[in-house]
Amino acid sequence: MCFLTIYRYSLRGRLVQIIGWGASLLVLAFYLVLLHDAFVSQQAQFMGLMSAYPPEMMAAFGGTKDLFINTGFLNFTYFSYVTVILGFMAIGAGSGLLAADEERGLLDLLAAYPVSRLTLFMARLLAMVCSMALILLLSWLGFVLGSPGTGLKDVSALDYALPHLELLVFMLFFAGLALLLSQILPSRGLATALAAALLLGSYLLKVLVELDDNLVDLERLSPLHYIKGGYAIEGLNASWVLGLLGCGLVFTALAAWRFERRDIRISGEGNWPAWMQVGKRKTNQ
Repeated sequence: MCFLTIYRYSLRGRLVQIIGWGASLLVLAFYLVLLHDAFVSQQAQFMGLMSAYPPEMMAAFGGTKDLFINTGFLNFTYFSYVTVILGFMAIGAGSGLLAADEERGLLDLLAAYPVSRLTLFMARLLAMVCSMALILLLSWLGFVLGSPGTGLKDVSALDYALPHLELLVFMLFFAGLALLLSQILPSRGLATALAAALLLGSYLLKVLVELDDNLVDLERLSPLHYIKGGYAIEGLNASWVLGLLGCGLVFTALAAWRFERRDIRISGEGNWPAWMQVGKRKTNQ
């Protein structure tokens, strides 16, 4: 069983996920682009409608600032919430990359083949990254296909690629974090819950900072602070993107190091690592 065999098998296993998520995002992006002209032409009516909603609700979609220009429209109608949704998807993919088969009792059988653990890890990781990239490619295609003939026709295919590239890095950050947690914590469910709590907390901070400027310094600790969303069509912040990517790579490298050195469970959930059981050892003594 070689690297390419594991990679192809893992990627085929994600085919339904790629088609389901990718096609859904393609249709959503295409539909929202077609709504752009009607949205802008009825600006007064939409502003009157939105004023009836509480500011907390509008903050959940990134606020109403610059709503009727291209960047604000794309951020409000798509990237403000799709980023979070795909973040949760990435967490599930990362936490289940190895732990899902381990808890089903399959990973120890795969590890028995004449292939190194690092090869198994890297092949599955590449399949996960490719599946995320293909999903975002279909999302990008929806914008590109829908823009001609609309007020967004001046936004080029390259411009649309920038927020999707940023979104891929964001997904890799949380997938790497969830993957690392799945190699440390005794169960996939716990790893998923912890990573999801961080993402949800980041989202809530981003919403609250729209309502209270005093939270700006705290919100800088949130990974979502470094995501421009729809505003990325005007250009990426390279230091932010590279920072998130670097953190994701560190998480992934630590997960690979941990996977190579720990015992594989036969099935079910495991125990806490020995270095996290100091209190338990003292009690037993």
